[in-house]
Amino acid sequence: MALTRRQWNNTIIIASLLMVSVLTVLDRRTSQVPSGTSPLFDAKVPLTELQLDGVWLSRSDDGWHCDPQVISCSDWADAWLQLEVSPLSEAPAETKQPRELLLRIANQSEGQVWLLFADGLLKSPAGNWYLIPPSRRESLEPVLLTH
Repeated sequence: MALTRRQWNNTIIIASLLMVSVLTVLDRRTSQVPSGTSPLFDAKVPLTELQLDGVWLSRSDDGWHCDPQVISCSDWADAWLQLEVSPLSEAPAETKQPRELLLRIANQSEGQVWLLFADGLLKSPAGNWYLIPPSRRESLEPVLLTH
């Protein structure tokens, strides 16, 4: 059965509207932080310094400063400051190779070494496990200059 040009146009318009609707619904559902999360940093536990894979982020009196190879320092700082995590009651069965994450909190002389896993898991120095929401994981990675 042959379709006229008008029928093809209507079919394309309807398909496009359906695709945009589905993508909008998916975006709304995946960008929300799950219930049961709590902020990792707040006024009582303010982040002052962070180091991930040798790339650093540090707070001073005049704001945030980053490693020279970081392109979007303020975006990276905001992502970490607004991070909310879900505590896990037990350790996950299998995890990939961790990356060391050095966190320094105000009023503490030494930094804490946390472990950050590619699948969104975070392990504290005390052995507590946390899950980072999938919608927040990408923003926690610094955007670096490529040489």
